[in-house]
Amino acid sequence: MKRLLLPLLLLSFLSIPLVNTSIVSAKESVHKAARKEIRDPRRDKLIGNILKNALENYHYRAMKINDEVSQKAFVQYLKKIDGSKQFLTKGDIKELEAYQFVMDDEMINGEYSLIDKEMDIFKKRTALAEGIRKEIFKKQFEFTGNEQVEIDPEKRDWAKDENALRENWKLIFKQATLNKYLSLIDEQSDKPLRSLKKSTTKSTKKLPPVKKLTDAEMRAKAHDSVSKRFQKIFERYAKEDRDEQLDNFYNSVTAVFDPHTTYLPSKKKEDFDIDITGKLEGIGAVLQEDGSYIKVVQVVPGGPAWRQKDLETDDTILAVSQGDGDSIDLTDMKVDDAVRYIRGKKGTEVRLTVKKVDGTRKVISIIRDEIEVGATFAKSSVLQYKDSDAKVGYIELPKFYRDFENSQINCTDDVRKELDRLKKANVDAVVLDLRNNGGGALEDAKLMSGLFIGKGPVVQVVDHTGKIEVLENDDPSVFYDGPLIVLINRFSASASEILAGAMQDYGRAIIIGGDFSHGKGTVQAVLNLNQGPLLMSMFGPTMGALKVTIQKFYRVTGASTQYKGVTSDIVLPDIYSYVDSREKDLEYSLPWDRIATKTFNKWSKFSYNIPVLKEKSNNRIKSNLRFNKIVKNIDYLNKKKKDTLVSLNLKQLQIEDVQNRKMAEELKMDEEDKNLLVTNFEDSLKAHENIRPADMKKWTKDFEQRKEEWVKKLRQDVVLEESVMVANDIIKNIRSKKTASAK
Repeated sequence: MKRLLLPLLLLSFLSIPLVNTSIVSAKESVHKAARKEIRDPRRDKLIGNILKNALENYHYRAMKINDEVSQKAFVQYLKKIDGSKQFLTKGDIKELEAYQFVMDDEMINGEYSLIDKEMDIFKKRTALAEGIRKEIFKKQFEFTGNEQVEIDPEKRDWAKDENALRENWKLIFKQATLNKYLSLIDEQSDKPLRSLKKSTTKSTKKLPPVKKLTDAEMRAKAHDSVSKRFQKIFERYAKEDRDEQLDNFYNSVTAVFDPHTTYLPSKKKEDFDIDITGKLEGIGAVLQEDGSYIKVVQVVPGGPAWRQKDLETDDTILAVSQGDGDSIDLTDMKVDDAVRYIRGKKGTEVRLTVKKVDGTRKVISIIRDEIEVGATFAKSSVLQYKDSDAKVGYIELPKFYRDFENSQINCTDDVRKELDRLKKANVDAVVLDLRNNGGGALEDAKLMSGLFIGKGPVVQVVDHTGKIEVLENDDPSVFYDGPLIVLINRFSASASEILAGAMQDYGRAIIIGGDFSHGKGTVQAVLNLNQGPLLMSMFGPTMGALKVTIQKFYRVTGASTQYKGVTSDIVLPDIYSYVDSREKDLEYSLPWDRIATKTFNKWSKFSYNIPVLKEKSNNRIKSNLRFNKIVKNIDYLNKKKKDTLVSLNLKQLQIEDVQNRKMAEELKMDEEDKNLLVTNFEDSLKAHENIRPADMKKWTKDFEQRKEEWVKKLRQDVVLEESVMVANDIIKNIRSKKTASAK
């Protein structure tokens, strides 16, 4: 690889181009002012040239930005400017298609005529939409009849002409009003409020009573609220910022390289810097636009939403309110704008009206807070069934953390300490839980592997020139040499996949979980564009940065972790299997391939009879009522996902809502395995908290509640239950072999 001329930061964690609602940018207004003050076309031309050069020279694909890339980028640009297919007509698209082969040229010459044309068209379409709004909202909607709306943009086409556009907007306004009306009904009904009160954490303040509204008042409020919301949206679009369209332009090009390569304008670069330092404040959720809606794609471990437990991956956030204030409808809102309503100061309450995948609606109250760093640290317990003498150690690792300024804070040392505690407790096997672990420090994937295998190669890293670097563990000692199970799911990514893959290749561990892990096997570098006294004096810190994929991971067997991920040895029903969130589901993700195998010594102390373990596990799964419920749940959610035609008939929707609530109640996973004993948690928790003697009494009281929550969580975890069963099978097999050899 050519030497990077710009300072970079290597990243190996799960990196999906999303917005994190935890981030708070104190300098946001300053940067906006700076950007508007410096409206210099030289800056735009310079950024375009730097990005083109960096992408062509440093990206793993080693791809030239030409007419072919321009045509693909043009399709991405249309998705960014009108992904919901609400504003533009087929005639507009035809006009814009004249520019589909010039995006590569415009990055060099800095003219950006595509943006000029798009802004001109969009201004006219926004004015038309505003005129339609004024006309449509002169009278209230009647939610009767057989009208339906297709909510999946992939199944829709752009409007044929302005008349068709008018009809589309009528349905959009009507659906938004119906959604708002249903949300008000939910807020007024006793059931959702009781559910909300039960589900909030102990830090949630007492909820004030909701003012009762008549049906007529709710209809009027929904009507006026939606009308005003769209008025504000259209006003904002009418004042469209050219810088935003430049960002869309650049990121349409980067999207063709791979989903993790992104241009970060100055404001998002600052947010990114805050994110990777771990200094987060808000609700702790990662959001993404999905057509007209805002969806949750990740709940950040240790954050308020994670602790509160009700907000889940793939939830659609319909509305948000500040405490008991009026709710703001988020439909058709840009994710950046939605985040401004959701994030806020520590200690304040935000209420989210969400739609679950099963179709039910729920009002979730969350108290904004800092992410509890301690909650993301490794924790352990000893698990044992009442009728068994086998003790299984359990370690939960939410992410591969490392403080590069304070080397004493890292997950490898913490896992070593947890293993030491478990060994002192005389456990017979260990379960390492990497589910939902999106990765982190690559160094710790290597070092942690060394705790279990000793000296040897862990992962191969290849750059775009084909140069191979082998990362090896140099320590010949093995800290823990007993039976090992690694749990994964489709949210286990990057460093998690490196560790799980190495354990599987060495024959060191049994991998249990969903069919595959995430499949994120790439490394990104962040190139800071704000470099040099000349650029800084000319434009200030407004150039932004480029996050670019420069390397790819390969296992010691030569197989890449990219795209396919790690396949479980024992596949269990995965409640999240309905979510299209893996690397293979992302457009332009790098393909799977393989390179040469490295020489390594397989684990020889003992072996796992995987076929026998798999057969025993499958037999248990068939008769396990909780797993049967998961399978039924998956089938139901997959069916609901495909049902994207939404009725605008109030009675029909209410009937469906009752059915959805009934099914959700039937498939609720809240049973506990009371036969599972959970011990040895207090020392693990204390290790990550600096407790002053004066606070010990309060900490002890808090610990009792946290211990209760921890035990309940583990007992409700049917995947963990089965992993302990598999561990017991392994232990019995090893003991029987020892007995036989002794004879």
